[in-house]
Amino acid sequence: MGRTFKTAFKPAFKTAFKPAFKTAGLAGATALVLALAGCASQASGSAVSSSGGGAVSAGQRGDTLTWGWSLPSTWDPVTSAVGNDVHALTLVYEGVTEVNAKGEVQPGLARSWTYAKDGRSVTFHLRPGLTFSDGTKLDAAAVKASLERGKTAKDSTIAPQLVTVERVTADSATDVTLHLTQVDYQIPLLLSGKTGQIVSPAAAKDPAKLATQPVGAGPFILKSYVPGSQARLVKNPAFWNADQILVPNFVLKPAPDPAVAVAGLQSGQYDVADLTASQVAGVKAAGFPVETTDVLPVRVLDVNNTVKPFDNPKVVQAISTAIDRQALVRTANFGYGQPAWQPFPKGYVAYNPELDNLHPHSVDKARRLLAEAGYPDGVDVQLALGKADDPVGELIQQQLNAAGIRTTLTVQTPGVNNYITRRYPFVLDQFNARQSPVQALQVLFGPQGLMNLGKTTPAGLPAAVAKASGYALTDPAYPAAIQEATKIAVTNMPNVFLFTVTRFTAHTPKVHGLQHWVDIQRFEGVWVEK
Repeated sequence: MGRTFKTAFKPAFKTAFKPAFKTAGLAGATALVLALAGCASQASGSAVSSSGGGAVSAGQRGDTLTWGWSLPSTWDPVTSAVGNDVHALTLVYEGVTEVNAKGEVQPGLARSWTYAKDGRSVTFHLRPGLTFSDGTKLDAAAVKASLERGKTAKDSTIAPQLVTVERVTADSATDVTLHLTQVDYQIPLLLSGKTGQIVSPAAAKDPAKLATQPVGAGPFILKSYVPGSQARLVKNPAFWNADQILVPNFVLKPAPDPAVAVAGLQSGQYDVADLTASQVAGVKAAGFPVETTDVLPVRVLDVNNTVKPFDNPKVVQAISTAIDRQALVRTANFGYGQPAWQPFPKGYVAYNPELDNLHPHSVDKARRLLAEAGYPDGVDVQLALGKADDPVGELIQQQLNAAGIRTTLTVQTPGVNNYITRRYPFVLDQFNARQSPVQALQVLFGPQGLMNLGKTTPAGLPAAVAKASGYALTDPAYPAAIQEATKIAVTNMPNVFLFTVTRFTAHTPKVHGLQHWVDIQRFEGVWVEK
């Protein structure tokens, strides 16, 4: 017999994260997901709004909630190459598992799971009577087909995360087993995000259609979608936790521009809107509460270490040393966030304190490193930005120029996904984290990782990751093992981490029941007044 888990693998997070979102903290990762969120909110506690969801009568509730965030790059979780898509996708898809507000794994489509004694297989026990939003049966065979598509589809972006899954079997209508190539206790965490979001096998037969017409088993059903404009969704009555979805209609719109954020909230165009740091002061001045939340994502420079001059580690170290991270936080990010030299924030299990201040800011040392790398007169580089007005990019340019790293800025061609094309070898980016720290290390540093532009991997990293995966998340040896993997990756790979991300969410007084989520935002219990 193995071990059965219902809310297993709890301490993925320590308690160091601040319980932000005291009144309506939506800052959560998602923009779309607002109405979406499945069952996690009720299980996690830590409500932030003064009014809870379940106690209010239906007669007091409005029928529509509008969220200002970002539309997904695709409604297909298998082909999505944008980490932030997970929040929108969670509106229409439910994972085999979920993560709660602290990032801990808990039941989703599966009400429990059981690992074999040797850790080489894990069986998920599905809730009975599940259906997709089109009315078709969601059973073990459907879960098997969805996971196998994630493993084998030629354009799958989640296949690297399923590499330890050798095969999947449907043992009964409600039991599905993942047979593993090695001991891997990260699987339940892994299946709480895009990797474990279950797609209707019938809908998956037409991937082009699926990209705009999703069929899942999440809290909402997409009814209309205008790319770049808005998505309209309605409550899914077949969602397993539908009683906790208190908003019949949900509208997702792109987050408001700074010039119209206040007007959008005042006019009711948005009930909830995620902001940039530059918008916070103006929105607060207009009388709207702004919730501030420390979340998992970090700003980072993606570096292709197979392209000159980045193929010389001393050049990359010079870049990291030339950057004044505290100045980025203070000047370009309005004082929000903390300097970072690794992909995980303080308080997270994979955060390694030995990496603090790994490359202290020093212009003189940066120049010496360039000389040692064979560039005594400096070096010319081009930094690609996602948008032309990113103040972080402009300040990095100034800092690098001061150290002899002559930097020109370019804006990435719209529609060109650099994770796929690798067109730009030096890019200002944001790592949006993953539900499993092992998955995060694979995305950043694995040979097929989306953010590993050079597709190189340190020799010792696979073994370190396998060792960490071999510990149950509750094992006292697990934190040290995953932190060692983080250290090997960060000290051997070219990614230059900058500072942690803070999310800002404004809302109208009519929105209630929002919670703070450090990862995927869920919205059970959320309602809006008439």
